[in-house]
Amino acid sequence: MMGVGKAVAHSNIALAKYWGKADAVRNLTAVPSLSLTLAALRTVTTVRFDDSLGADELSLGGAIVSGRPLSRVSKLLDNVRAQAGVTARARVESVNDFPTAAGLASSASGFAALAMAATRAAGLELPLTQVSALARAGSASAARSLYGGYVSLGARAESAERVAAGADFPLEMLVAVTVSGEKETASTDGMGHTQGTSPYYAAWLLAAPAIYQQVYAAVLARDFDALGPAVEQSALAMHASMLAARPALIYFAPGTLRVMERVRAFRKSGGRAYFTMDAGPHVKVLVEPSAAAELELELGKLEGVTQVLRSTAGPDAYWVEP
Repeated sequence: MMGVGKAVAHSNIALAKYWGKADAVRNLTAVPSLSLTLAALRTVTTVRFDDSLGADELSLGGAIVSGRPLSRVSKLLDNVRAQAGVTARARVESVNDFPTAAGLASSASGFAALAMAATRAAGLELPLTQVSALARAGSASAARSLYGGYVSLGARAESAERVAAGADFPLEMLVAVTVSGEKETASTDGMGHTQGTSPYYAAWLLAAPAIYQQVYAAVLARDFDALGPAVEQSALAMHASMLAARPALIYFAPGTLRVMERVRAFRKSGGRAYFTMDAGPHVKVLVEPSAAAELELELGKLEGVTQVLRSTAGPDAYWVEP
């Protein structure tokens, strides 16, 4: 048996963060999250099932990958094989057009594209909610990358759902890249470490759902003045729980703090922008389109900022011809 599927998915950046698992085995999140899918951060993945293969194979950006990343990919493929009645192993080729494993949610777009491509290659015709659930089992944030615009993943939810289209609330996001290369502590490891050692983790579990509700309501109301402060609070509360872990998880780089300070100064001067950060050193800045070009230029001049990516809201994941 040989089947081929190719898909494109876009990374998403959480405006209301999740950090921690309610069920690590099933990969269910402890708190709800809400994200914006980004057009500028894209993964393209091809899956080929082939009876001649003795084991699954994975290449990322042209480099052969083994170990834990391959195991995670094989686990998702096993779920697809079980649903489709397929026994063949697969060759997976994935390419990101942005830095991988650096805090830019490459696992989100990667597993979303993998789920889309694998189901097509296996001949499955599943609704997007089921593909989202397949992707979530590999990476919780990947559940959200199946959808464009603003997307929610509830606490313990199997799949994500769309909250609003990007065109309904047309904001942009600037990504200030501060450090090249992979981060030292992967998100999954960091979550487990925080849950197990941080005295602030319980406070995070209490605070996060209320912040999520503020973000959710602000998106529906198209209220940027309400959305921005909640977005910053979500990111800083999440990082506070990490900083209190033992030993502390510090994802910030010097450039991270410079970007945060510049965004705050930009607001004081009348600009409209708010920052957020994931488990990595890069800063993402939510900004109104009218101010995006000016702030992009300012951030690019900062010491420690190597690149500024500018993005509008991205689309649903989709299939392409192999």
